[in-house]
Amino acid sequence: MRSATLVVVDASYRFGTYRTLSPGLAERGQGVSVTEKQKMLAGELYRPGDPEIQADIAATKAWMARYNAASAAPPSERRALLAERFVHVGTDAVIRPPFFCDYGFNISIGDGAFMNFNCVILDVCRVSIGDGTQIGPAVQIYAADHPRDPEPRRAGLEFGRPVVIGRNVWIGGGALIMPGVTVGDDAVIGAGAVVTRDVAAGTTVVGNPARPIVGRSAGEN
Repeated sequence: MRSATLVVVDASYRFGTYRTLSPGLAERGQGVSVTEKQKMLAGELYRPGDPEIQADIAATKAWMARYNAASAAPPSERRALLAERFVHVGTDAVIRPPFFCDYGFNISIGDGAFMNFNCVILDVCRVSIGDGTQIGPAVQIYAADHPRDPEPRRAGLEFGRPVVIGRNVWIGGGALIMPGVTVGDDAVIGAGAVVTRDVAAGTTVVGNPARPIVGRSAGEN
């Protein structure tokens, strides 16, 4: 059987560092074929034009139209709509419409978490939002990424890296959370920050790229 080498993102990835795995996910086990969707969920390079993936995108667009039309509905009704698509919807979690995502089935949001208007989650793989986290308007969370190498990009391949946001995090309006980032519990992310690296628990970060405010804890004003 032909050996495959699939390019995936290393755990230390920042701005396009890759490692290769051979044999790749697509050919583990003789005669076993792995779908493009399975590659996507595993964080390997995949083809977004695959019919199964496109069908999921179409279903999510239809779901978003229903959800965003329910802006005047009681929070309990909106949570029921979220539960149709999300992995997990915590007690009293709120996402104010309009809201936009790629799939929804990779998103979990914890108890009492709040997301304001016009937020975007590109959830080609797991995006987790912890209990009590507050997210301002127009925040964008990207688990989706593109190869920095021109050849796989020219071939139309994409990949994703999970984003994990801890408990009791405050994210200011307009912030961008980039692929593969983990934000620790009790952290604060300033409005408009571009978060390209992990944020330690209890840390306040601001700017582009986001950097810690030295000598200032998350609890200070």
